[in-house]
Amino acid sequence: MLFSSLLFIFQFLPIFFVLYYFAPVRFRNLLLFLASLFFYAWGEPRFVILILVSILINYLAGYFIQRYDRNEKIRITVLVLSIIYNVGSLTFFKYSNFIIENINYIFNGTIRPVNIPLPLGISFYTFQIMSYTIDVYRRDTKAEKSFINLGAYLCMFPQLIAGPIVVYTQVSEKLHKRSYDLKEIEKGLQIFILGLGSKVLIANNVGGLWNDMAQIGYAKLSMPLAWLGLLSYSLQIYFDFNGYSLMAIGLGKMLGFDFPQNFNFPYISKSVSEYWKRWHITLSTWFKDYLYIPLGGNRKGKLRTFLNMFIVWSVTGLWHGASWNFVFWGIYFFVLLSLEKLFLKKWLEKNIILSRIYTILAILLGWMIFAITELKDIGIYFGRLFSLNITNDWVYYLRNYGIVLAIGILLSTPFLKKWYDRQENKVLCNLLLLLIFLLSIAYLVDAAYNPFLYFRF
Repeated sequence: MLFSSLLFIFQFLPIFFVLYYFAPVRFRNLLLFLASLFFYAWGEPRFVILILVSILINYLAGYFIQRYDRNEKIRITVLVLSIIYNVGSLTFFKYSNFIIENINYIFNGTIRPVNIPLPLGISFYTFQIMSYTIDVYRRDTKAEKSFINLGAYLCMFPQLIAGPIVVYTQVSEKLHKRSYDLKEIEKGLQIFILGLGSKVLIANNVGGLWNDMAQIGYAKLSMPLAWLGLLSYSLQIYFDFNGYSLMAIGLGKMLGFDFPQNFNFPYISKSVSEYWKRWHITLSTWFKDYLYIPLGGNRKGKLRTFLNMFIVWSVTGLWHGASWNFVFWGIYFFVLLSLEKLFLKKWLEKNIILSRIYTILAILLGWMIFAITELKDIGIYFGRLFSLNITNDWVYYLRNYGIVLAIGILLSTPFLKKWYDRQENKVLCNLLLLLIFLLSIAYLVDAAYNPFLYFRF
């Protein structure tokens, strides 16, 4: 069930919120837990048991880690076993065929691929539940006594499938006690509508241009059209994922939770280092807190620092997908971040205009590696970007997509947000939101193209 679907907006949400707000406070987590399982089962009924098993194993892990607080051997054993289960489950469902393909390639083997569908959201909810057991082990939080509360945390439908990645310590207090303010509910609804508009009106429309690139054939693209296609994908994935995150944050507010910000206008960055402080913030934070720092961070010398960075960015790439292009995408950013750490960052700080040009080019080329699965196709597309083959094929696509591209570029900056935040005329703002909502619904009524790109991760 997609957030940007008529079924979710006009059936699931109204029924759920009527039940939720009128339910006694002590039953609201149970209702949220059951509704979230229903939400997930609508698209993946066979994998509901997988989530329940994950909750049970990590619930027991947290219990035993805290129960044997003075026995470090038991604590570390339980933690390691829970991590083995969590990472093993993710590896089995997401990376089995990737591992088989590489074994066959290296050893000229004939192992048959396995027919294992990828459970929705497994990369996201696995990281979330791992943060819980790790934080209990670190004594950063108490183990959750209620299975229902832990289930509500992990399965909470606003962020179950595609984030933001919410660690347990960020919501534990409100899992046990939260208040409901009409202003917060209204604010949550406004954020949801802005996310819906981002996803439906911009991402869905601009994404058509990138799809056209593959249909034309990368080898046939002129240089201007290749860059135009890459720009369209960059806008599509931003407004697609940021739109989903905004909808999740808005729904969270309506439930009484404050989910962390996931995007902060990443395309205005002046370096790749800054970009990764603005893009998918919750994922970057998770890797920093639960992988980079435990590996030693930057505390054990330069060589170890770069090794830790290499590990983190290789895993970051692999987290996004079971394909070598994702691994190379992660390594690509490791190289750029390493160069910035060594010397480039100081130069960029002195050249504001060049720093923005460099960052945008770095991001665009990164999305090329990310979006194209076959390595040979990446080489072809890269060649077209610098082919000096300038024909007028791009004019047709600019005519068709120019307006939505311009709107997307404008909304990628904080200019309109600052204007919106300054407005004292709330009637005007509400009318604008109503227009965005109605246009989004009109699009959904008639549209057949409505993907969420990050669902496949």
